[in-house]
Amino acid sequence: MRLTFGILLSLMVGVAHANTDLTAAIENVRTTCGNISAELSDMKKMAGITTAVTGVGTVTGGVALGTGIAKANVDKEIEELESQIARLIAERGDVPIEHLQIEDEALFKRQVNEFIAYYQAKEQEISAAEKKSKELGNVRTGTMAAATATNIAGAIMSGTNRVKGDLKQQIDECLMSVKTLSNVRMQARIDGSANDTELARAENIIRACDAWSTVDITPINNRSKGATISSGIGAGLGLAGTITSASANSKDVRDGDSDKEKNLNTAANVLAGGTTAANLSATIFNATQINAIKHAATVADECEGALR
Repeated sequence: MRLTFGILLSLMVGVAHANTDLTAAIENVRTTCGNISAELSDMKKMAGITTAVTGVGTVTGGVALGTGIAKANVDKEIEELESQIARLIAERGDVPIEHLQIEDEALFKRQVNEFIAYYQAKEQEISAAEKKSKELGNVRTGTMAAATATNIAGAIMSGTNRVKGDLKQQIDECLMSVKTLSNVRMQARIDGSANDTELARAENIIRACDAWSTVDITPINNRSKGATISSGIGAGLGLAGTITSASANSKDVRDGDSDKEKNLNTAANVLAGGTTAANLSATIFNATQINAIKHAATVADECEGALR
């Protein structure tokens, strides 16, 4: 009788010990795997904000480019109007004064008045076109400045939205604790020290949390680096474009060398196109970073869900 009681007591102690080991192993997984989703959630939000910022930069850069092209078309109109006036003056000025004969004074006066009216109308068209050109130049400069600002902000945010060393270490520790739990569960199953419910719960945790082994967090940092570089390039091009656009639209340049003005406007438009392309690249990098973070966040959520 005493022997039987002793055997039962030993089995009960063994079961209790095994259950304690299984519980401890689960708690260890909870400790190492339980807080990963919080940081990934913050990273996902930051990536979303950064994508929105660089997206705005892409739009403003595109507006700057479109405005610059529109300005170039207006400037061509101005050149054509000035050419028309120059041709008319040249045609009317070909007749030497000593050979000028006025046979019909009324007709002559009417022709002079028509020329003056035509000239004044063309001058008004040129004045309106020059005003429009200057306004478009100011819009291009303003939107280039805005694109530059969003590129700078995007570069800063992309540069900080990276997987830190402690997060990678936590994931590694999580996987190690899952492996330990797997070994403890196997032992408990062999010696029959845990019931089916306990074994099933442990198996569910192992299956969910071991999915971290399929997650590669390297692309998160790679895309962050790509976005940072693209935004940095965009910021540099945007700043140069802003200065070039402002210079091209300044009074001294507009009233001075027309070739210099044309070259500066062309350069400003090229820089606007470069800024837009860089912003678009940064936006794509940020958007793909979100997808990489989402995959990791899904694993984190499922793992923590199994631990509840």
